[in-house]
Amino acid sequence: QVHLVESGGGLVQPGGSLRLSCAASGLSFSIYVMGWYRQTPGKQRELVATITSHDITNYADSVKGRFTISRGNAKNTVYLQMNSLKPEDTAVYYCGADFVGRGYWGQGTQVTVSS
Repeated sequence: QVHLVESGGGLVQPGGSLRLSCAASGLSFSIYVMGWYRQTPGKQRELVATITSHDITNYADSVKGRFTISRGNAKNTVYLQMNSLKPEDTAVYYCGADFVGRGYWGQGTQVTVSS
């Protein structure tokens, strides 16, 4: 059974930083495209960043230059380093795994950016 477990969310002031982690189990982690997505109430889930099995990354325009996605295949973990956080980054952040259309989601972690 596949499990994706996010951690690292919380409350941070504007301009601050957070590091999200997603620990994966039950899948061949190294072959999956891993990603971070976020969702706010009443809106569709949106892509934040993805990273392929060859460490090719892709970012939403809104987070380019501020967020960095990385993966540790030895630990079956994907990370999202978030710097220069803005109030509009407030959302539930979800970890996702995809391999040729077979996808899985974590339960999400809340990130709140507020003074």
